[in-house]
Amino acid sequence: QVQFVESGGGLVNAGGSLTLSCAASGFTEDHYAMAWFRQAPGKEREGVACIQNSYGTTYYSDSVNGRFTISIDNAKNTVYLQMNSLKPEDAAVYYCKLETANNDYWGQGTQVTVSS
Repeated sequence: QVQFVESGGGLVNAGGSLTLSCAASGFTEDHYAMAWFRQAPGKEREGVACIQNSYGTTYYSDSVNGRFTISIDNAKNTVYLQMNSLKPEDAAVYYCKLETANNDYWGQGTQVTVSS
């Protein structure tokens, strides 16, 4: 059974920084991708960033490109999201997602609040 431990969310002032982490366990695939999604109240869940574990290939949405950095520690099956220059519109519940060849798995989410 795939399990996640997400951490790092919280309250930050606009312009500040936060780092989210998500440790996944309970899977055996050697090749996978991990991604961060977010969902604000009344809005659809949107993809923020993604990284492929074998080659480190990354993807960022236009709204966070240049401000957020995704990274992965393969030894720990842990993905990080460094968020800089946070804006009020970045406030949301951030979800970690593990993407394997056969299945996708979601973390429980962590709240990020940005005060203006």
